[in-house]
Amino acid sequence: MKLTCLTSALAAAALGISSFAAFADVPPPRDVPFEGTVQINVDATDVAHRIFRVHEVIPAQPGPLTLLYPQWLPGNHSPTGPIDKLAGLVVTANGKTLPWKRDTLNVYAFHVDVPAGASSVEVAFQFLSPQEKNQGRVVMTPEMLNLQWNASSLYPAGYATKGITAQTSVKFPAGWQFGSALEVASRDGDTVHFKPISYDNLVDSPIYAGKYFKRVDLDPGAKVPVHLNIVADAPKYLEITPEQLKVHRNLVQQMYKLYGARHYNHYDFLFSLSDKMSGNGLEHHRSSENGVGTGYFTEWDKNVLDRDLLPHEFNHSWDGKYRRGADLTTPSFNVPMEDSLLWVYEGQTQFWGFVMAARSGLWSEAQTRDALAEVAARYDRGRPGLASWRNLQDTTNDPIIAQRAPLPYRNYQASEDYYSGGQMIWLDVDAKLRDLSRGKHSIDDFAKAFFGMNDGDWGVNTYVFEDVVKTLNDIQPYDWNSYLRTRLDGHGPLIGGVEGHGWKLVYDDKPSDMVKAIEARRHSADLTYSIGLSIGKSGAIGDVLWDSPAFKAGISPGMTVVAVNNHEYDADALKDAITAAAKDKSQPVELLVKNFDEYKTVRIDYHGGLKYPHLVRDDSKPDTLGKLLKAR
Repeated sequence: MKLTCLTSALAAAALGISSFAAFADVPPPRDVPFEGTVQINVDATDVAHRIFRVHEVIPAQPGPLTLLYPQWLPGNHSPTGPIDKLAGLVVTANGKTLPWKRDTLNVYAFHVDVPAGASSVEVAFQFLSPQEKNQGRVVMTPEMLNLQWNASSLYPAGYATKGITAQTSVKFPAGWQFGSALEVASRDGDTVHFKPISYDNLVDSPIYAGKYFKRVDLDPGAKVPVHLNIVADAPKYLEITPEQLKVHRNLVQQMYKLYGARHYNHYDFLFSLSDKMSGNGLEHHRSSENGVGTGYFTEWDKNVLDRDLLPHEFNHSWDGKYRRGADLTTPSFNVPMEDSLLWVYEGQTQFWGFVMAARSGLWSEAQTRDALAEVAARYDRGRPGLASWRNLQDTTNDPIIAQRAPLPYRNYQASEDYYSGGQMIWLDVDAKLRDLSRGKHSIDDFAKAFFGMNDGDWGVNTYVFEDVVKTLNDIQPYDWNSYLRTRLDGHGPLIGGVEGHGWKLVYDDKPSDMVKAIEARRHSADLTYSIGLSIGKSGAIGDVLWDSPAFKAGISPGMTVVAVNNHEYDADALKDAITAAAKDKSQPVELLVKNFDEYKTVRIDYHGGLKYPHLVRDDSKPDTLGKLLKAR
């Protein structure tokens, strides 16, 4: 019977007869203005239950109406709108409840029939935000919230979202303050009414609000203001020293010196310091969502790993939001995106995140070199999948393929390597530009030419691969097409930029301060470049490097190390065993591991000692890396 139904459906499709009429009822977006204004009101006061309560009034004509919940989210580059968190949907018109039907082939679409005489529909639902991190990103706690409009609104199908005007209001918990790129029209107690804005820019303008809030001016006296809006778990975490304030203000000025143009009329960093609300890093045109632990300011030296986050997300205002790959630019949030140019969008932003952390003083040059050594090692020894079966270009499909789900062998699967692999390509491009031009040109010239035009414009300026090649050729003639395609489509190493800047990647048995910071943050031991695994505090094995000594000995992710050389496991004992095996070539590293409910002894035949990556100077070449990282 099931086979007969399936066969009938396929036969109908072959004859051009739609047996899935509901899907055909979702009108495509048209580039015409939507008549009227969508009213969206959110009650965000139920922090006890972590519920956002939404009420909308949507102008409508009698007849079929399709309402869409945003599915394809900018910045996520994937169809990950949290539709599973929408509940309690009720649609009414003229005071009567209207039945709705979800499209079975497009579960983000809801169909209703608007009755005669109605000029609008009212929509009410709740966004049930995650209670635990295994349900998704926690966005509401007793002290703060992160309101994302894509999660808290429906919009009418059939229109490009830039043509839909939205008028919004939010009721906050009593006394809470907020930060957002949205502009305030009026206030009524704890309810804030915002000025009308296009729906696509509304989704691009989230809100952070909290009980403990501080707003810091990062460009005092400027006509185009930049603010750091901070929410924290407690007031003590809001304290900022003059030195910390200075380097964050430096970041703004260094970015302006790089690009020479701004693509916003004001900019708001939204910054949470919390051990309750989930961490985050998400770009927007006139703001960014940034979330780290509580000690970013108060335990400054312990949180070096977090200090490239704000440079990265700020850079996206130019790269990703203003200049955007043409195949990533869609007319609505329910039209599929293509991610082929993420090695520019994310890869070059990853590059500038490191560089701007150095130029601003958020990182020292030594810290930046240590961070670059970690990345370079990944593309020297830590990504066997890219050296064998997969290329970097194909990883741009990963937001759609994996959607950041945990992977069993990430190093072999090479997931989302357009970030850091793209970063290494752009480091190489900078070295090549300097070499070909004998020091006259650098990647700074590309940044200004490609991203730094039309000061004040915060529309979308699209590009394709050929535009990237042309801009590079305009700066310094070369076969940039082959240069880039070889690195994107091939399987060769991606560390040429390190050597081109006058440095060498080496390995020794002393972890850098950056490695120590990574291990402290993750409560782990990183033994990737020795026996080939990373291992947690309790002995839980994380990623195992493909074809490494540990892999060949039969170790896999998910196992737990119980003992090392017949002694109870701890990280230092494992490191000591690796060191001992380097001195006595007959002595393997012996581990007792638990795999499900089984225990077995594994002997790893490795005698190379501990290995950690570092950059050291190559005195036969000039140090152009120092020039790249130097403040302008």
